[in-house]
Amino acid sequence: MRIKYPLATSTWDRKEYDAMQRVINSSIFTMGNEVALYEKKFAEKFRKRYAVMVNSGSSANLLMVAALFFRQEGIGLQPGDEVIVPAVSWSTSYTPLQQYGLVVKFIDIDLKTLNYDLEALARSITKKTRMILIVNLLGNPNDFSRIKEIVGNSEIILIEDNCESMGATYEEFYAGTLGLMGSFSSFYSHHISTMEGGMIVTDDEELFHILLSLRAHGWTRNLPAQNRITGNKSDNSFEESYKFVLPGYNLRPLELSGAIGQEQLLKLDHIMEMRRLNALMFHEIMRDFPQFIVQKEIGKSSWFGFSIIIKPESGIKRIEVLNRFTENSIETRPIVGGNFTKNPVIKFFQYNIPFKLCATEIIEENGFFIGNHPYKLDIELSILKKALKNFSH
Repeated sequence: MRIKYPLATSTWDRKEYDAMQRVINSSIFTMGNEVALYEKKFAEKFRKRYAVMVNSGSSANLLMVAALFFRQEGIGLQPGDEVIVPAVSWSTSYTPLQQYGLVVKFIDIDLKTLNYDLEALARSITKKTRMILIVNLLGNPNDFSRIKEIVGNSEIILIEDNCESMGATYEEFYAGTLGLMGSFSSFYSHHISTMEGGMIVTDDEELFHILLSLRAHGWTRNLPAQNRITGNKSDNSFEESYKFVLPGYNLRPLELSGAIGQEQLLKLDHIMEMRRLNALMFHEIMRDFPQFIVQKEIGKSSWFGFSIIIKPESGIKRIEVLNRFTENSIETRPIVGGNFTKNPVIKFFQYNIPFKLCATEIIEENGFFIGNHPYKLDIELSILKKALKNFSH
């Protein structure tokens, strides 16, 4: 039987199924105590004051952006404000910005790290810049020291899309915790899985309360008695049951996801250990193939997957490599969304591109990635090495 090198595999065992059974036995499936306990443990793990669980990482990105429009006590956003973004990321890194009427400025990425080209970022900041969206791509943290140096004493807001980089660290901090807010995803193919699920972390109490309200209809029901939105809630629970104060959504997660998340979080350190071990083996193999560029680690990556970029001067065509990988049962995907500005959806955006997206274009034409997993990939990486031999010089 041919061995496959899949893009993603399950991280569940008996403990996750037992957790689901606990919820089934309780007969309470909508957001409740299991979600609340998972949020508490998540905040403790990532050393943040608050964590708010939602039904996906995409929803987490949406709520982060939305919350900044209803902030009263700190710096907020308004339609027409300029937000800097990297040109390579997932669609729902960007779409909340479009939906809230923000002007999106696309910046090139670094071909080696796949994160911001820091020189291009520094040149792109103007007096109009109100926020920078930092995307930690494929497990790799950005260079936060340099970004904060670039921003200096300005009032530019920094938020993180950390949906692909749970468990990564920069200096002593977890990726996703270095901005005003950070989003995480626990979709099936990500570091931990709650089926569908996302999380937002922050230390800002006002934003925390806004997130709680926006997550569930914009009502007051889930707010504490004293909160930063309404001040003091009424003692009359009937009056507060359907009191709407913000234009919210229904992005609540299920109790099943909260229960599973508690078990998955206990496995995260081991998952990181195995993914990093696999990364060492992957880089050792790729040293023999200088025609390809692999991701350069910043801080300690959580190695979501392994990117491979064909050097343009190599003469190798991507389709040839992809076909060879398919023959060897190695699953591949584009590097996230490639050059997002090439997608037809861009016609709905207010955007500008101040400088050429040189590295982004190379990734668009010559890049792809393969999977990493929470177990040793000795066999799978040997298949990779065999598949690459056709392209050795």
